Formats: sequence, structure tokens, C-alpha cells
Amino acid sequence: MTDLSAYPITKKWPAQHPERLQLYSLPTPNGVKVAIMLEETGLPYEPHRVAFDTNDQLSPEFLSLNPNNKIPAILDPNGPGGKPLALFESGAILLYLAEKTGQFLPADAAARYQAIQWLMFQMGGVGPMFGQVGFFHKFAGKDYEDKRPRDRYVAESARLLAVLDGVLGKHEWLAGDEYSIADIATFPWVRNLIGFYGAGELVGFDKYRNVARALDAFVKRPAVTKGLTIPAA
Repeated sequence: MTDLSAYPITKKWPAQHPERLQLYSLPTPNGVKVAIMLEETGLPYEPHRVAFDTNDQLSPEFLSLNPNNKIPAILDPNGPGGKPLALFESGAILLYLAEKTGQFLPADAAARYQAIQWLMFQMGGVGPMFGQVGFFHKFAGKDYEDKRPRDRYVAESARLLAVLDGVLGKHEWLAGDEYSIADIATFPWVRNLIGFYGAGELVGFDKYRNVARALDAFVKRPAVTKGLTIPAA
């Protein structure tokens, strides 16, 4: 039987199935990326909820796996060379799972880097900017009298949506006509921007018809439907 006892995180979140990949997460835009990827690939996994309301992400056990105290993180008992691998950062995890399974990342070198560039576009642009819109539009930032910070992030988010709309007007998905980790990374953030954050009108989302088309196709995928709810409350 697989032994993960050397990893302190398993003391707080015991593995009922230690032979499976362990997911430590929450259904946020970054968190669901990995749950969706796991559902898409069919890899056996065991999800654990890292509750922000009780500051689980700041616990010594979680910090032992991710010193940056952010979800998601994984512990794969069957990592490279058959040894366990602990990993954090959603983009790195998506790349790892794509390489581990040979899915959702093109084998052709040129196409592969096309997908990776859009993954990085999400990590460096879409996520941080959309997240700031959420802060200034939905959370504490909405009470600031000075709206210039909000408007700065709104303008940048609209610009990023226009970039996405342009590429999605040329082919079905971000990296071409094949669904990839670039889409798995990006569309949870688009969904959150216009859904949970309620910022669709603010960023003029109705203008981005190609993004809306791809988002609709994304959320209709069975693995996405399930992954968006994991880990369960």
C-alpha cells in the first residue's frame, strides 16, 4: 500500500485512497482548473477541501506542501520515476498532468508551444486582472470612492477579452481547433468574471461573441460540469 505519511499535509487531510493523486483545493477559478483537468483525463484522485473561512491555507500542514499558501496543490504518489511528487501553482500542475497523461497538450512541438503561450497568457494576465476587477467591483474595493483603480483593471480586462475574442474568431479553441490546457486555465476565469463577480456589463462582455461561444462550449463539457463543484462543501 502507498505510504504518504512522510508528508505532513496528510496529517490534516488523511488520504483514504493513498494510491490516488491527492488534490488540495477549493472551487475557485484557479482551484477548478485542476479538478476539471483530472475529470477530463480520468486520472483517479482524492479531493480535499482547503477552507478559507478557517484559514486552512495558512496551516503548517498546508504550508508544508505550498509555502505560498495558495490553492490548488497536489500530491501525486505516482510521480516521475514512480516516486511521490508534491506540486503547487495551477499552471505548473496543468502542464504536469498533461505530460503525465499525454492529453490536452499537442505532441507537435510548434502546436505545443502555442498552447503553452496561451496558458501563460492566462496566468500572467487574465487571472490577475480579472481577480482585481472582482476585488474592486464585488468585494471591499467597491467601497473606495476613487474609482480610478477599478477602471484601470476594467480597461485592462476588456483589452484581454478583446485579445481572446480575436483568436477565438480564427479557430474553435485558444490554441487551435483542439481543446487544451489553455482553455481549461482560461474559461473558469471568464465564467467567474461575468458570473460570480457580476462584471459582465462593466467590461462590455456582450461585445465578445467569440469568447461567449467558446465559454458556452466549455461549460457544457461533462468533465467541466463536474469539476466546477470539486471539492464539494
